[in-house]
Amino acid sequence: MKVTIYDVAEKASVSISTVSKVLNEKGNINEKTKQRVYDAIKALDYKPSVVLSVQKAMKTIGVLIPDIANPFMAEVTRAVEDSGRKKGFNVMICSTDNDPDKEEEYITMLQQKYLDGMIIATGLKNSRALNKLKKSEVPVVLLTRDVPKFPAHSVMVDDFQGGYDAGTYLAELGHKRVAALMEDVDVPSIKQRFYGLKEALQACNVPMTEASTRYAPHSLAESKQAALDLLSQEITPTAIFASTEILAVGVLQAAKEKGLKVPEDLSVIGFDNSILAQVTDPQLTTIGQPAQKMGEKAIELFVEELLDKKEKEEKIVQRLVLTPSLIERESTARLT
Repeated sequence: MKVTIYDVAEKASVSISTVSKVLNEKGNINEKTKQRVYDAIKALDYKPSVVLSVQKAMKTIGVLIPDIANPFMAEVTRAVEDSGRKKGFNVMICSTDNDPDKEEEYITMLQQKYLDGMIIATGLKNSRALNKLKKSEVPVVLLTRDVPKFPAHSVMVDDFQGGYDAGTYLAELGHKRVAALMEDVDVPSIKQRFYGLKEALQACNVPMTEASTRYAPHSLAESKQAALDLLSQEITPTAIFASTEILAVGVLQAAKEKGLKVPEDLSVIGFDNSILAQVTDPQLTTIGQPAQKMGEKAIELFVEELLDKKEKEEKIVQRLVLTPSLIERESTARLT
């Protein structure tokens, strides 16, 4: 297997950034550390890339996202790319398909490319990948998903508040049988949406049980099947909250197959406010995340992180939590 800069850093017991500085003859690295790096290179027979210095001269950010097919994630990524280019950065996008192994592979690859840093929206579920980032000196900003065990600047929406707003809205429309279709991933943002929904419904004396909750992967086919299961119960819901708009579309498809009209027979509310919410029939009522602002703020925090590292200032971790908004369209109605 090809020897990588990560292998050299591990053998020399230094960071990837230190190996990079030694190879580029930059930075104030003491002779003892340099020698350890040279010894590791020799022992491993490491062959540095001939384009090393060219890559290092370019200002590039690696952006790690869970699923490029997710319309909302595509919009956030576009906002990051546009804002980054205005600041003079190239942006390299990697989609993990919610696969922890891919997450680790991409992080290792991005570290080897001598990027200026990373913006990560995957939630860092791979513990090895998380440890690699902790050991490195690469600037990182977290986007859309928080990672409690990783002290980095982050930008996200108040997912709990979004779920709470959805629950309150449905209760105010008179719905007493509310179901939830949640994305089947172990990430705090999705859990917080569910917790917010439950708390709002409880506050409005609307029961929420395990029987009224289903989980599905982020796919139309499986979300439709999960929604069909909900709509096939003896006591069916009059409203369904979907934790993403892909899942909400699955609910719309299931309702159509069951011969139910939306919103006359069933109200549906999603989460994100991507372009998808505007092209469905009927158009989706949804909890909106400010995609453009999230991308802009991620770049702003990234630039701050670069300056802090350059000036060797003590890092104060910033956690920006943006406010979601209820966007009422055609897929919800008052229960009559």
